[in-house]
Amino acid sequence: MIVRSRRARAATLALAAVLGLASACSFGPPDPDQQGAPPNLPTPSADEPSAGPEDPSGGSQEVAITVLAKDLDVPWGMAFLPDGSGLVTERDTGRILKVGPESDADGLTVTEAQRLAEVQASGDGGLLGIAVSPQYKTTKTVYVYYSTAKDNRIGKLVLGGKLQPILTGIPRSSDFNGGALAFGPDGFLYAGTGDGTTNGAQAQNPKSLGGKILRMTVAGKPAPGNPVKTSLVWSSGHRNVQGLAWDKTKRMYASESGQTKSGELNVITKGKNYGWPKADGAGTDTKLTDPMFSWPAAESGCAGVAVLEQTIATACLLGKRVYLLDVTGNGTVLGTPQSVLTGEYGRLRSLVTAPDGSLWAGTSNQEDAGDPGPEDDRIIRLVFSDGGAGRS
Repeated sequence: MIVRSRRARAATLALAAVLGLASACSFGPPDPDQQGAPPNLPTPSADEPSAGPEDPSGGSQEVAITVLAKDLDVPWGMAFLPDGSGLVTERDTGRILKVGPESDADGLTVTEAQRLAEVQASGDGGLLGIAVSPQYKTTKTVYVYYSTAKDNRIGKLVLGGKLQPILTGIPRSSDFNGGALAFGPDGFLYAGTGDGTTNGAQAQNPKSLGGKILRMTVAGKPAPGNPVKTSLVWSSGHRNVQGLAWDKTKRMYASESGQTKSGELNVITKGKNYGWPKADGAGTDTKLTDPMFSWPAAESGCAGVAVLEQTIATACLLGKRVYLLDVTGNGTVLGTPQSVLTGEYGRLRSLVTAPDGSLWAGTSNQEDAGDPGPEDDRIIRLVFSDGGAGRS
């Protein structure tokens, strides 16, 4: 795999100087953004199509892009090891890939860390989310969300070792299997599941693990402080949660896809009901929680979620873009969300904040709904300048 800039050669050399690519993608922390200010992004080179946001104000805000890896097969989850390397799951092959931190003349190295024979991929099920233990330096443990022929599961392993299930029985179907997996700032493991039905029965059933966000210990047991002491359920009424992230105030965000009318970005609060199937987007039932923001389904279908200071980003499959939402200190959206990469790379699923403050995004064009190019699927690095996000 190679590291490749989408700019012309002159722009590539300039970008490399700014980003410090010669140091194997090692960067300092981003500067703090000004409260509520949208990201200011570099102007693209004259010979390259704009990859910047659709800015209603008419500004020329742009994003600098580097392709870190190519020729992958439906990359799904991403997480980072303490050495800065990325772990990437491939949904259909059941492989865990290690991306970097080593590099050669071609750029970052991509190696197969492990292939999980327990994974049974079909539909949108397979090897999905991945999370690295906060105590990885001691335990060497990573966690994965994966599908078998009968259910979805969460398991743990030391890379190269045996996969051990810690939670089984998450509903499995051809579609809407969820798959988000991440450790929260409280040290507990969170998982976003899919409803897995056409009528939404599981999302509103408190006894079902389907259509929920779950909160658990590393042994797969209900975490202390859950809404119901004996239950894993943290929130309910979800259609299909494929992205989870937290900001510096510990506010939790989650994507919602697969609904009939709307794609959503939600602020997740303990014990709240997010409405599916009673509500699709914002509704009138005061017992249900409205999304922070929603888009028409055809413009969204969003999955991965990442946070950069006051900017919340979500990668979209149907919309083929990344949305950027600036939020105020109390979590409300400031202005109109902007879009980057619209139509540039096809379907986008994975999205995480890298240790250097940039974003890593993964395409999802090798699946049935995609239209793959000769280099798909790819992992793309996005750097925002002047606003603090991903700036060296």
